[in-house]
Formats: sequence, structure tokens, C-alpha cells
Amino acid sequence: MDKTRFVIITGLSGAGKSIAVRCFEDSGFFCVDNIPSQLILKFAEICLKSKDKLSKIALVVDIRGGIFFKDLYKSLEYLKDIGINREILFLEASDEVLVHRFSSTRRKHPLNLSGSIMENIQAEREQLKELRSLADLIIDTSNLTPKQLNNEIIRSFIKRKKQKIQITLVSFGYKYGLPIDVDIIFDLRFLPNPFYVEDLRALPGTNSAVENYLAKFPITQYFTHKFFELIEYLIPYYLQEGKTYLSIAFGCTGGRHRSVTLINSLAKYLKTCGYKTLVRHRDVKKEEIKE
Repeated sequence: MDKTRFVIITGLSGAGKSIAVRCFEDSGFFCVDNIPSQLILKFAEICLKSKDKLSKIALVVDIRGGIFFKDLYKSLEYLKDIGINREILFLEASDEVLVHRFSSTRRKHPLNLSGSIMENIQAEREQLKELRSLADLIIDTSNLTPKQLNNEIIRSFIKRKKQKIQITLVSFGYKYGLPIDVDIIFDLRFLPNPFYVEDLRALPGTNSAVENYLAKFPITQYFTHKFFELIEYLIPYYLQEGKTYLSIAFGCTGGRHRSVTLINSLAKYLKTCGYKTLVRHRDVKKEEIKE
């Protein structure tokens, strides 16, 4: 079953699961939307009997399953017991974005517990908390267009590299909020801030002048040495626990200088260790990254 990809697509209503399943279909997966949890086992048996002829399956399982949804966890355990390496893709978005999406489409929320869309969204988020903790990859679609989400799924999940773990590195600014789709977040606001150097203020963290400024401080040198070695040390243990995706975020005040420079440095370091990474500078404009 090493060649089989058995993907569970799930997440919050309105977060983009319909886009995700079309993306998997276009990539050659056999897809079923809104499948009852009990039927997951049937598809697992089909996989086992097909002798790799049916090797790419993507099933959408979510709160629409109603009374059947509670059986999902038993099905996931069964997949593990029979040797099928299931992967879980979890899509989510902020409450405000989800309310806007439901309001603009004038659709009911699947839970329909009350007249308030916000209450339904929050109730669903609570019910999916355990499933979210089991996810291999979590994508926050709040700021993604359908095309961007499609590209992100293809890049991060469908066309993953042969290395055993996919590492995503994110820079961000605390003033714009925490990223909610990462495993490890580290605050870099203890480092000297290039924003207060007049010649550097307008430059992004990808500029060599900013990089050189930060690199000259002993605290930067000490941090990169210790933290980068720690991450290198931990990756094999994440793999040992069956983790196939790891995301790390560095944050600074505005997400333009310190976090950008240090994330790029971590990407270079991990490359020397044999790992390929995906780098995303969340709060830097595209035109600034090119400088």
C-alpha cells in the first residue's frame, strides 16, 4: 500500500472543500463528496483488492454527515490497523470570512442549530477540534482566492516531493495576527529592528543590506545557530511519529524585515541538511520580495 494515496478532505463549511475536491479530481484522484463515515471502510477494502489499480482516492468527510460523522474516528483507526496510510487535509478560515461567504451565497449552514450563522460556525469549529488535531496539513483559506487555494493544494499536498516530510516556512507580522495553520511559531521581536534604521526601513528582509545588518549582531548569530540545529535535530523525531508535514513560522512586528530574513536563512540551512522547503512571506508584497 506504499503507492496508495488515501486522502480525507475535511474542515469547516465554507472553507473551500468543493474547490479542493475538484482539484483532486483534476489530478487523477477518484473522489467522493460527502461520504458517510461507514463507507470509508468499503473504499479501503476496494483499495486493498485492486492491487494498486485504484491507488489515488480522495474522500470529502465533514459535518454534513450528521449522525454518521461520529463514526469517522473509528474508521480512521481501522485504516491504520489494516496498513493504509491515510492523509487528512483540513481547510479552515476565520469566523468573519466564513460569515461573509455564507452571507454572499445566501446558503444555510449545514448544522443549522440556530438562526445565527456565527453560532453555527463556532459550534462546528468546536466539533471538528479533534479532527483538526489529526490533520497532516491545515490550510487557512481566509486570504486565498479559489485559484490560490487550488495552487496551494497542488504544491503542498498533491505534488509533494519524494522526501518524507514537507516543510513549509512562513514569515509574518504580529500586527496582522498570528497564522493559524502552522505547527511552530517563534517570536523574533527580540532581535534588532531594521525599521529604526533610516536606510533600511523601506527595504524588505530579502534585501542584502537588511540581511547583513541582522547578521552582524551576536544575538542573531547565537539564535540561528541554536534554533536551526534544534529544528534539524527534531525533524527525524517528527518523521518517527508519522508526521509528513511540518510548518514553522517566524514573526516580527510588521512581517517585513526580521522574520523574512530569518525564514530565508532557515530555508538555506535546511537545504544543506537535505530538506526542501516551501517559503511563504505572508505580509510582504510581491513587488518587495523581488528587490
